[in-house]
Amino acid sequence: MSSIRELFGGAIQCTLPTRLVDVSKLRQVPDSQEVFVYPDSDASFIIEVLEHAPPTDVTEAIKYHFTDIAQANGDDKPRVLDTRLIVNDRMDDTPSPVVLRGKQSAVKFNQPQPTEVTIFMGLFRVQGKNVDLLVTANVPEGDIEPDFDIMIRSLRIMDYGLFA
Repeated sequence: MSSIRELFGGAIQCTLPTRLVDVSKLRQVPDSQEVFVYPDSDASFIIEVLEHAPPTDVTEAIKYHFTDIAQANGDDKPRVLDTRLIVNDRMDDTPSPVVLRGKQSAVKFNQPQPTEVTIFMGLFRVQGKNVDLLVTANVPEGDIEPDFDIMIRSLRIMDYGLFA
């Protein structure tokens, strides 16, 4: 079961599974992020407002963000499996996102060996605001791609003042 969730004080809305837990209710989360976890797995969603990535091409920009996260996780050989543009046909002014699916290795929870993680990313390039709205799903196990797809297709920017 899913429901519409308001993010960043209602500036963004999207549909998420109702069972997802808002991490800000458990610990401190930076103001530039919204983080949700599944109660029964290590899979998570991170929605974050980032500075505009250097590449002007949106497909290259999402690869830049993907590589940046991989490097932060200590993976120097992340693999992009595919990218695609999802056209926003809802007749609102939310940008059409580019979506990436890839694999990265990351050391989790002080484990000695890295774990391979599937990463789904969606990049909404907010023109004129020097901002990238990045949605990342980290999937160490299980399949949350349908949840990710619903979230990306339903995401709407309601208040561009968030990016001021």
